[in-house]
Amino acid sequence: MSPSTSNGNSREPRFAVVGNPANRRVALFRDAVAAAGLPAARVVPWLEVLGGRASFRPGETVRIDSPGEDPEVERLLRGVGDATRVEGSARWYERFTEAVREVGRAAAGCALLDDPEELAVLFDKRLCHAVLHDAGVPVPPSPTSGPTGPVVRGWPDVRELLRAHRMPRAFVKLAHGSSASGVLAVETAGPGRVRATTSVERDPQGRLFNSLRVRRCTTEGEVAAIVDALAPDGLHVERWLPKAAQRGRAADLRVVVVGGRATHAVVRTSRSPMTNLHLGGTRGDLDGARAAMAAEAGTRPWRCASGRPRASPALSVWASICCPPSAGAASPSARSTRSAICCRASAACPAAAPRVWTEAARPRQLHLRLAPGDLRWFPAHARRARSPPPAVRRALRGQ
Repeated sequence: MSPSTSNGNSREPRFAVVGNPANRRVALFRDAVAAAGLPAARVVPWLEVLGGRASFRPGETVRIDSPGEDPEVERLLRGVGDATRVEGSARWYERFTEAVREVGRAAAGCALLDDPEELAVLFDKRLCHAVLHDAGVPVPPSPTSGPTGPVVRGWPDVRELLRAHRMPRAFVKLAHGSSASGVLAVETAGPGRVRATTSVERDPQGRLFNSLRVRRCTTEGEVAAIVDALAPDGLHVERWLPKAAQRGRAADLRVVVVGGRATHAVVRTSRSPMTNLHLGGTRGDLDGARAAMAAEAGTRPWRCASGRPRASPALSVWASICCPPSAGAASPSARSTRSAICCRASAACPAAAPRVWTEAARPRQLHLRLAPGDLRWFPAHARRARSPPPAVRRALRGQ
């Protein structure tokens, strides 16, 4: 964030935090301020902000904290009294962004740590995706990225986007969702062959609820009904990229960076595509992940989509076997065994995820463990991998 500067001349900052008084994050922030020997942080409740009663003192440093974990604040923002309901995220976003802009106006003459317009980007997956992409940060390909992306009105639009962009596997997410609320991990394999993994439950009246149980939708009708109900709140679609694995479980690494320095990290693992801890995910072995990356630090890096070299630890990777991405693209020779594939391993750089092709029309799944930059040709029923044809090697090496 880029804090707004203030005219305050106080040598010691005086903090005001916009938050819910009973929220644990607010309490922890106030404790940290006290531990630093600074004047006590003043709490400006979200209920006052939403009621138009918030006020700030000249020279204060204003922090905007989450409005979560307060039923009345949630009702005012979302318009739904039941905290387990999924619907209402678009209304939440509209009211939240207007509220933080009001904080910006009320805090004139203060140092505002959180820019309202940057918050508006951060809480819209479509806008945030485009900003990261334009900055050269590797992100999963998305047909809905940016302010000019297509509006997704329902399942037919999602189905067409997946077809047009050759995405047999994709994540469909609420544009303004969090904590895996309203997320579906969708897999397609031809007309009528659709399944999805999600924590969304749909009752007989068509209302959607967040559940702590990750489940599998096995029919296109079931998936379509959920997507159609989510669509009015805005949807974002991203290619489902392979994840690293740790002890046979899907794994991801979350890192908190403060002032350009990584200060906190956690490995999350799960048997489902969603690694959220509240959905049954567990903390993984951070030391093991560090050791795997350190062991491969001297290997030749591959270049990701941004052109920057990235180190690639020897981790297990999931590879989707699908048809050639476009006419004329490098693929196994027609004389080769139809089930043969070629793969490049690059677990640390999502933008350089394994490219795997087959001449078979039906997408399949394969679990491989490869070293960085490893190229292997796996003919049907072969016990050993062989080097791929030169044309494929050149394509995978980006030559």
